[in-house]
Amino acid sequence: MRAAIFRNGEIVVDGIAEPKPGPGQVLVKTLACGICGSDLHARQHAPRMVEMAKKVGRKPMDLSRDVVFGHEFCCEVVEFGPGTSRKLKPGTHVCSLPALVTPQGIEGIGYSNENVGGYAEAMLLSEALLLEVPNGLAPEHAALTEPLAVGVHAVAKANIRGGEVPLVIGCGPVGLAVIAALKIRGLHPIVAADYSPARRALAAKLGADIVVDPRVSQPYATWAEHAQMSEAEKAARPPLQAMLPALKPAIIFECVGVPGLLQQVFEGAPRDARIVVVGVCMETDRSEPMLGIMKELNVQYVLGYTPDEFAASLRLIAEGQVDAAAMVTAEVGIDGVAKAFADLANPEAHTKIIVQPWR
Repeated sequence: MRAAIFRNGEIVVDGIAEPKPGPGQVLVKTLACGICGSDLHARQHAPRMVEMAKKVGRKPMDLSRDVVFGHEFCCEVVEFGPGTSRKLKPGTHVCSLPALVTPQGIEGIGYSNENVGGYAEAMLLSEALLLEVPNGLAPEHAALTEPLAVGVHAVAKANIRGGEVPLVIGCGPVGLAVIAALKIRGLHPIVAADYSPARRALAAKLGADIVVDPRVSQPYATWAEHAQMSEAEKAARPPLQAMLPALKPAIIFECVGVPGLLQQVFEGAPRDARIVVVGVCMETDRSEPMLGIMKELNVQYVLGYTPDEFAASLRLIAEGQVDAAAMVTAEVGIDGVAKAFADLANPEAHTKIIVQPWR
């Protein structure tokens, strides 16, 4: 079968052996797979990913061998392996967490030498993790379940109590997923900041109430304008708190993941802010802990999602509660993956490119 392969630091197209389903596994035809920002980072910082995997006790990629990326996918059931219940018929469209259940434990899909990801014509999934795609949802939209689940999880980990005013820094796919999840939670106003006009427009479409161009307005000052307490809220504050600025609680979602951003958040955040780090910074970074101490900031790092959050995200897209189609800016076949990686560097041109291996 054909695949777009990460080989010697580049994306190349080549033929590889079609996998055979083992016990509890299902062979699926890959219908659609999103290109994730993590894939772009992985191509650029693969040795760093290997180093981090070793530090946390995960099996790292062997960069001397081929890897097929792709962990945001929708597939079609083709063939069942031994020991499967076969409840879903061949031809059924499915999504799954990007993981395989094996006798050795859970193994990832997409950053593995053994487990082929979604930039290939076929792949293996665990029957126990399959979710049938409902409502005739298009595969290219169902494939956005995974990135939406990242936003749903980040909002869940923010420990929202009610009354907070959120600020989303960065409106790429992850930031947009956070905005959509905040809207579903009913938290308003949602303030979002990005340098890209195209991404600011998407942020507004997906639920941001105020969009900020950092070249024109300081995001934290704009947030403060929309986070003023009511007179009743001011009057209810304890005496010592009354000496502080009369601002509602802040939840700041850092959705960029580049060096220096966390320090900027520390500098701009109001006292007692909760900071959720969603952007994946692959490089060593520096920040001033004393800023966090003096402001009593709470920093929460997040990764991935739970199976329940993944399933809920698929339902949200299928039921039309999240406009997933708005995020898709192009579709390419396997031969177009390498160029798509380059094109995604321009936020004005693209937000989410979907790989359709049989295109």
